[in-house]
Amino acid sequence: QVQLVESGGGLVQAGGSLRLSCAASGRTFRSYAMGWFRQAPGKEREFVAAISWSGGNTLYAYSVKGRFTISRDNAKNTVYLQMNSLKPEDTAVYYCAADRGSNYSGTISTIADQYDYWGQGTQVTVSS
Repeated sequence: QVQLVESGGGLVQAGGSLRLSCAASGRTFRSYAMGWFRQAPGKEREFVAAISWSGGNTLYAYSVKGRFTISRDNAKNTVYLQMNSLKPEDTAVYYCAADRGSNYSGTISTIADQYDYWGQGTQVTVSS
């Protein structure tokens, strides 16, 4: 079992930056691919970014590519999402998730159902 706790959300003006963190419990964290998803009010949860267990592979949603960067520190059991040039449409609750089935493979998924463990979410609000 892995527990995930997100932090770093808040209110920021358009054009600003935030860095989200996701701290994981458990020794098996380092074997999992990790993902960030977000859900805005009245919308479905959508993929934002994902990273393989080693950090060697990353994927981004088109809407955030070039502005957001996902990274991880396996020694600290933490995955990060650096968000720059924020836009009002980035406003959402951001969730981190762990893919237990990835198990040291290089595969990463954009599909929420592929992920087994989820954090409680952190609110990001971007004002115009």
